[in-house]
Amino acid sequence: MAVTKLGCVLAAFAMTSWPVIVEAGSYSPYAEENFAREVFWGDTHVHTTLSPDANLFGNKKLTPDDAYRFAKGEVVTGHNGMDVRLRRPLDFLVVTDHAEYLGVLPAIAAQDPVLLSTDTGARWVKALAEKDHAVVFGEFAQSLLGNKDLIRSREFQQSVWDRVVENADRHNAPGHFTAFVGYEYTSTTGGDNLHRNVIFREGGDRARGIVPFSSFDSDNPEDLWMFLARYEKDSGGSVLAIPHNSNLSGGLMFRLEDTAGKPITREYATRRAYFEPLVEATQYKGDSETHPYLSPEDEFADYETWDAANIGMQKKHEDDWFPHEYVRSALKLGLGLQAELGTNPYKFGLIGSTDAHTALAAGDERDYWGKMTRTEPGPERWKRPLFETRADPPATAVPPIEEWQMAASGYAAVWATENTREAIFDAMRRKETYATTGPRMTVRFFGGFAFGDRDAFAGDLAARGYEKGVPMGGDLGNAPKGGSPSFLISALKDPDGANLDRVQVVKGWRTADGALNEKVYDVALADGREPGADGKAPAVGNTVDPETATYDNSIGDAALTTVWQDPDFDPGQQAFYYARVIEIPTPRWTAYDAQRFGFDLPDEVPDTTQERAYTSAIWYTPPPT
Repeated sequence: MAVTKLGCVLAAFAMTSWPVIVEAGSYSPYAEENFAREVFWGDTHVHTTLSPDANLFGNKKLTPDDAYRFAKGEVVTGHNGMDVRLRRPLDFLVVTDHAEYLGVLPAIAAQDPVLLSTDTGARWVKALAEKDHAVVFGEFAQSLLGNKDLIRSREFQQSVWDRVVENADRHNAPGHFTAFVGYEYTSTTGGDNLHRNVIFREGGDRARGIVPFSSFDSDNPEDLWMFLARYEKDSGGSVLAIPHNSNLSGGLMFRLEDTAGKPITREYATRRAYFEPLVEATQYKGDSETHPYLSPEDEFADYETWDAANIGMQKKHEDDWFPHEYVRSALKLGLGLQAELGTNPYKFGLIGSTDAHTALAAGDERDYWGKMTRTEPGPERWKRPLFETRADPPATAVPPIEEWQMAASGYAAVWATENTREAIFDAMRRKETYATTGPRMTVRFFGGFAFGDRDAFAGDLAARGYEKGVPMGGDLGNAPKGGSPSFLISALKDPDGANLDRVQVVKGWRTADGALNEKVYDVALADGREPGADGKAPAVGNTVDPETATYDNSIGDAALTTVWQDPDFDPGQQAFYYARVIEIPTPRWTAYDAQRFGFDLPDEVPDTTQERAYTSAIWYTPPPT
């Protein structure tokens, strides 16, 4: 076969090794990029049959294994016989069963010999066999309120904890789904909620070395931090704790004194800030962002408010309790402590989670599966009491809490580099997180001194945000002379949800005389609206039809992006800023129940909601004088 001259030339060309000269760096703009480009969705607060309250209220079969499978998008069958599945799987989950009596009730049902050898175990086996659940629940509740362990078997605790750790390790799939090792520390002395969810960065190779520190060991959260410090020192691992339901803490969660009633010290503030970088701002048992009593000028302050009592159902005292129970107020109190101590114990980021006791992390209004198993979907569940309230003396009694008062909320959004334990935990530690009440809107929030209007239209907004400023959870300082901080904010609607009504910036600041102040700014409004003379924006409208539990996106915007500059900035004042994103009105879970089961809701039961997201704050600290 003849070889053409052209063929010889091509062959020689193909065999030639052409030199490639590469300058420093890479042609690819992403090769050395290491900032968080993905938002991951999860729930850091789910209980299963291993939690004694969940079990006593009907969850006899849904285990940690079921919780993980459900979070991954698998179909699970509830106790009511209905199948349930998430519309969209979660990216991560923390099963946080109570450390107190962890796994005791399933073990009693299985006639565990270790428990049967104890007086309490034998008594509870007999009571449950006779279906006398009230006896068991009464003893369980009283022992929690009094911090008295009625079982006292470390052998049993270790065996259950080993299974908890093994479950998390088995379901953890780096790059696809993250299962954290965790539990709940449940301090409830006197009926005041000081609960924390404890989350470990590593897996069983380190977490197996302990048994969970519980309120039976100490009802003082400061002792929990000491335990966590010992764990980190002994294991080389990392761990954090997330307070929740500050709205039910009897004014104790964010107070200005330590547990002994002494003024907070610098050491206390430093340790708390390290071990508690996040707070759960919204969940089934109410929203804890703020309260109308504390924020009377904020038209969106009264959202899914639980304000009648602490978790022990003692009546509230507004002046004494509220300032120390809500996130926004705590962030302001932290500014004062920073000025006094040089360290801010309340410099925390925000997340949401469910606190589901059904093992089902269902935070969607359209798919709310109830706080407890006995309030899984059904035509009567809206009026079932969560628990009956008792008080002595009767003057302190409050009405029973019924299921319709539960909020179908929320989820944790975390900006991280990849879906792994390490990356998500590290993002939580640096507070690059935000809370939502259920919808999965995508929110970016950056602060700096160089953002301009055109940055809101950047093709790669996030890269611009990291280059010129700091993300949510970050710090600003050294304001240029005559300069004011500006904030690059981008909010994109849940792709399978409602349009957005508005984006707001919530500012808190401390004046030179120590006064703590707040203001809410509407910084981006849908549908071309403008604030009125009073500074308030007109309502976006309402397309909800409660009869059919439907709405449409004919109002609102799919995306709101802006650069906002603080018009009231004083470079000598400490301040924090966070973004709040509000959706247009949509049907509440109660409306979906009424439509699906064919009944009418009483007037006092709300049938619409305006869901929202809260970002972690960005703090400004003036230079020392």
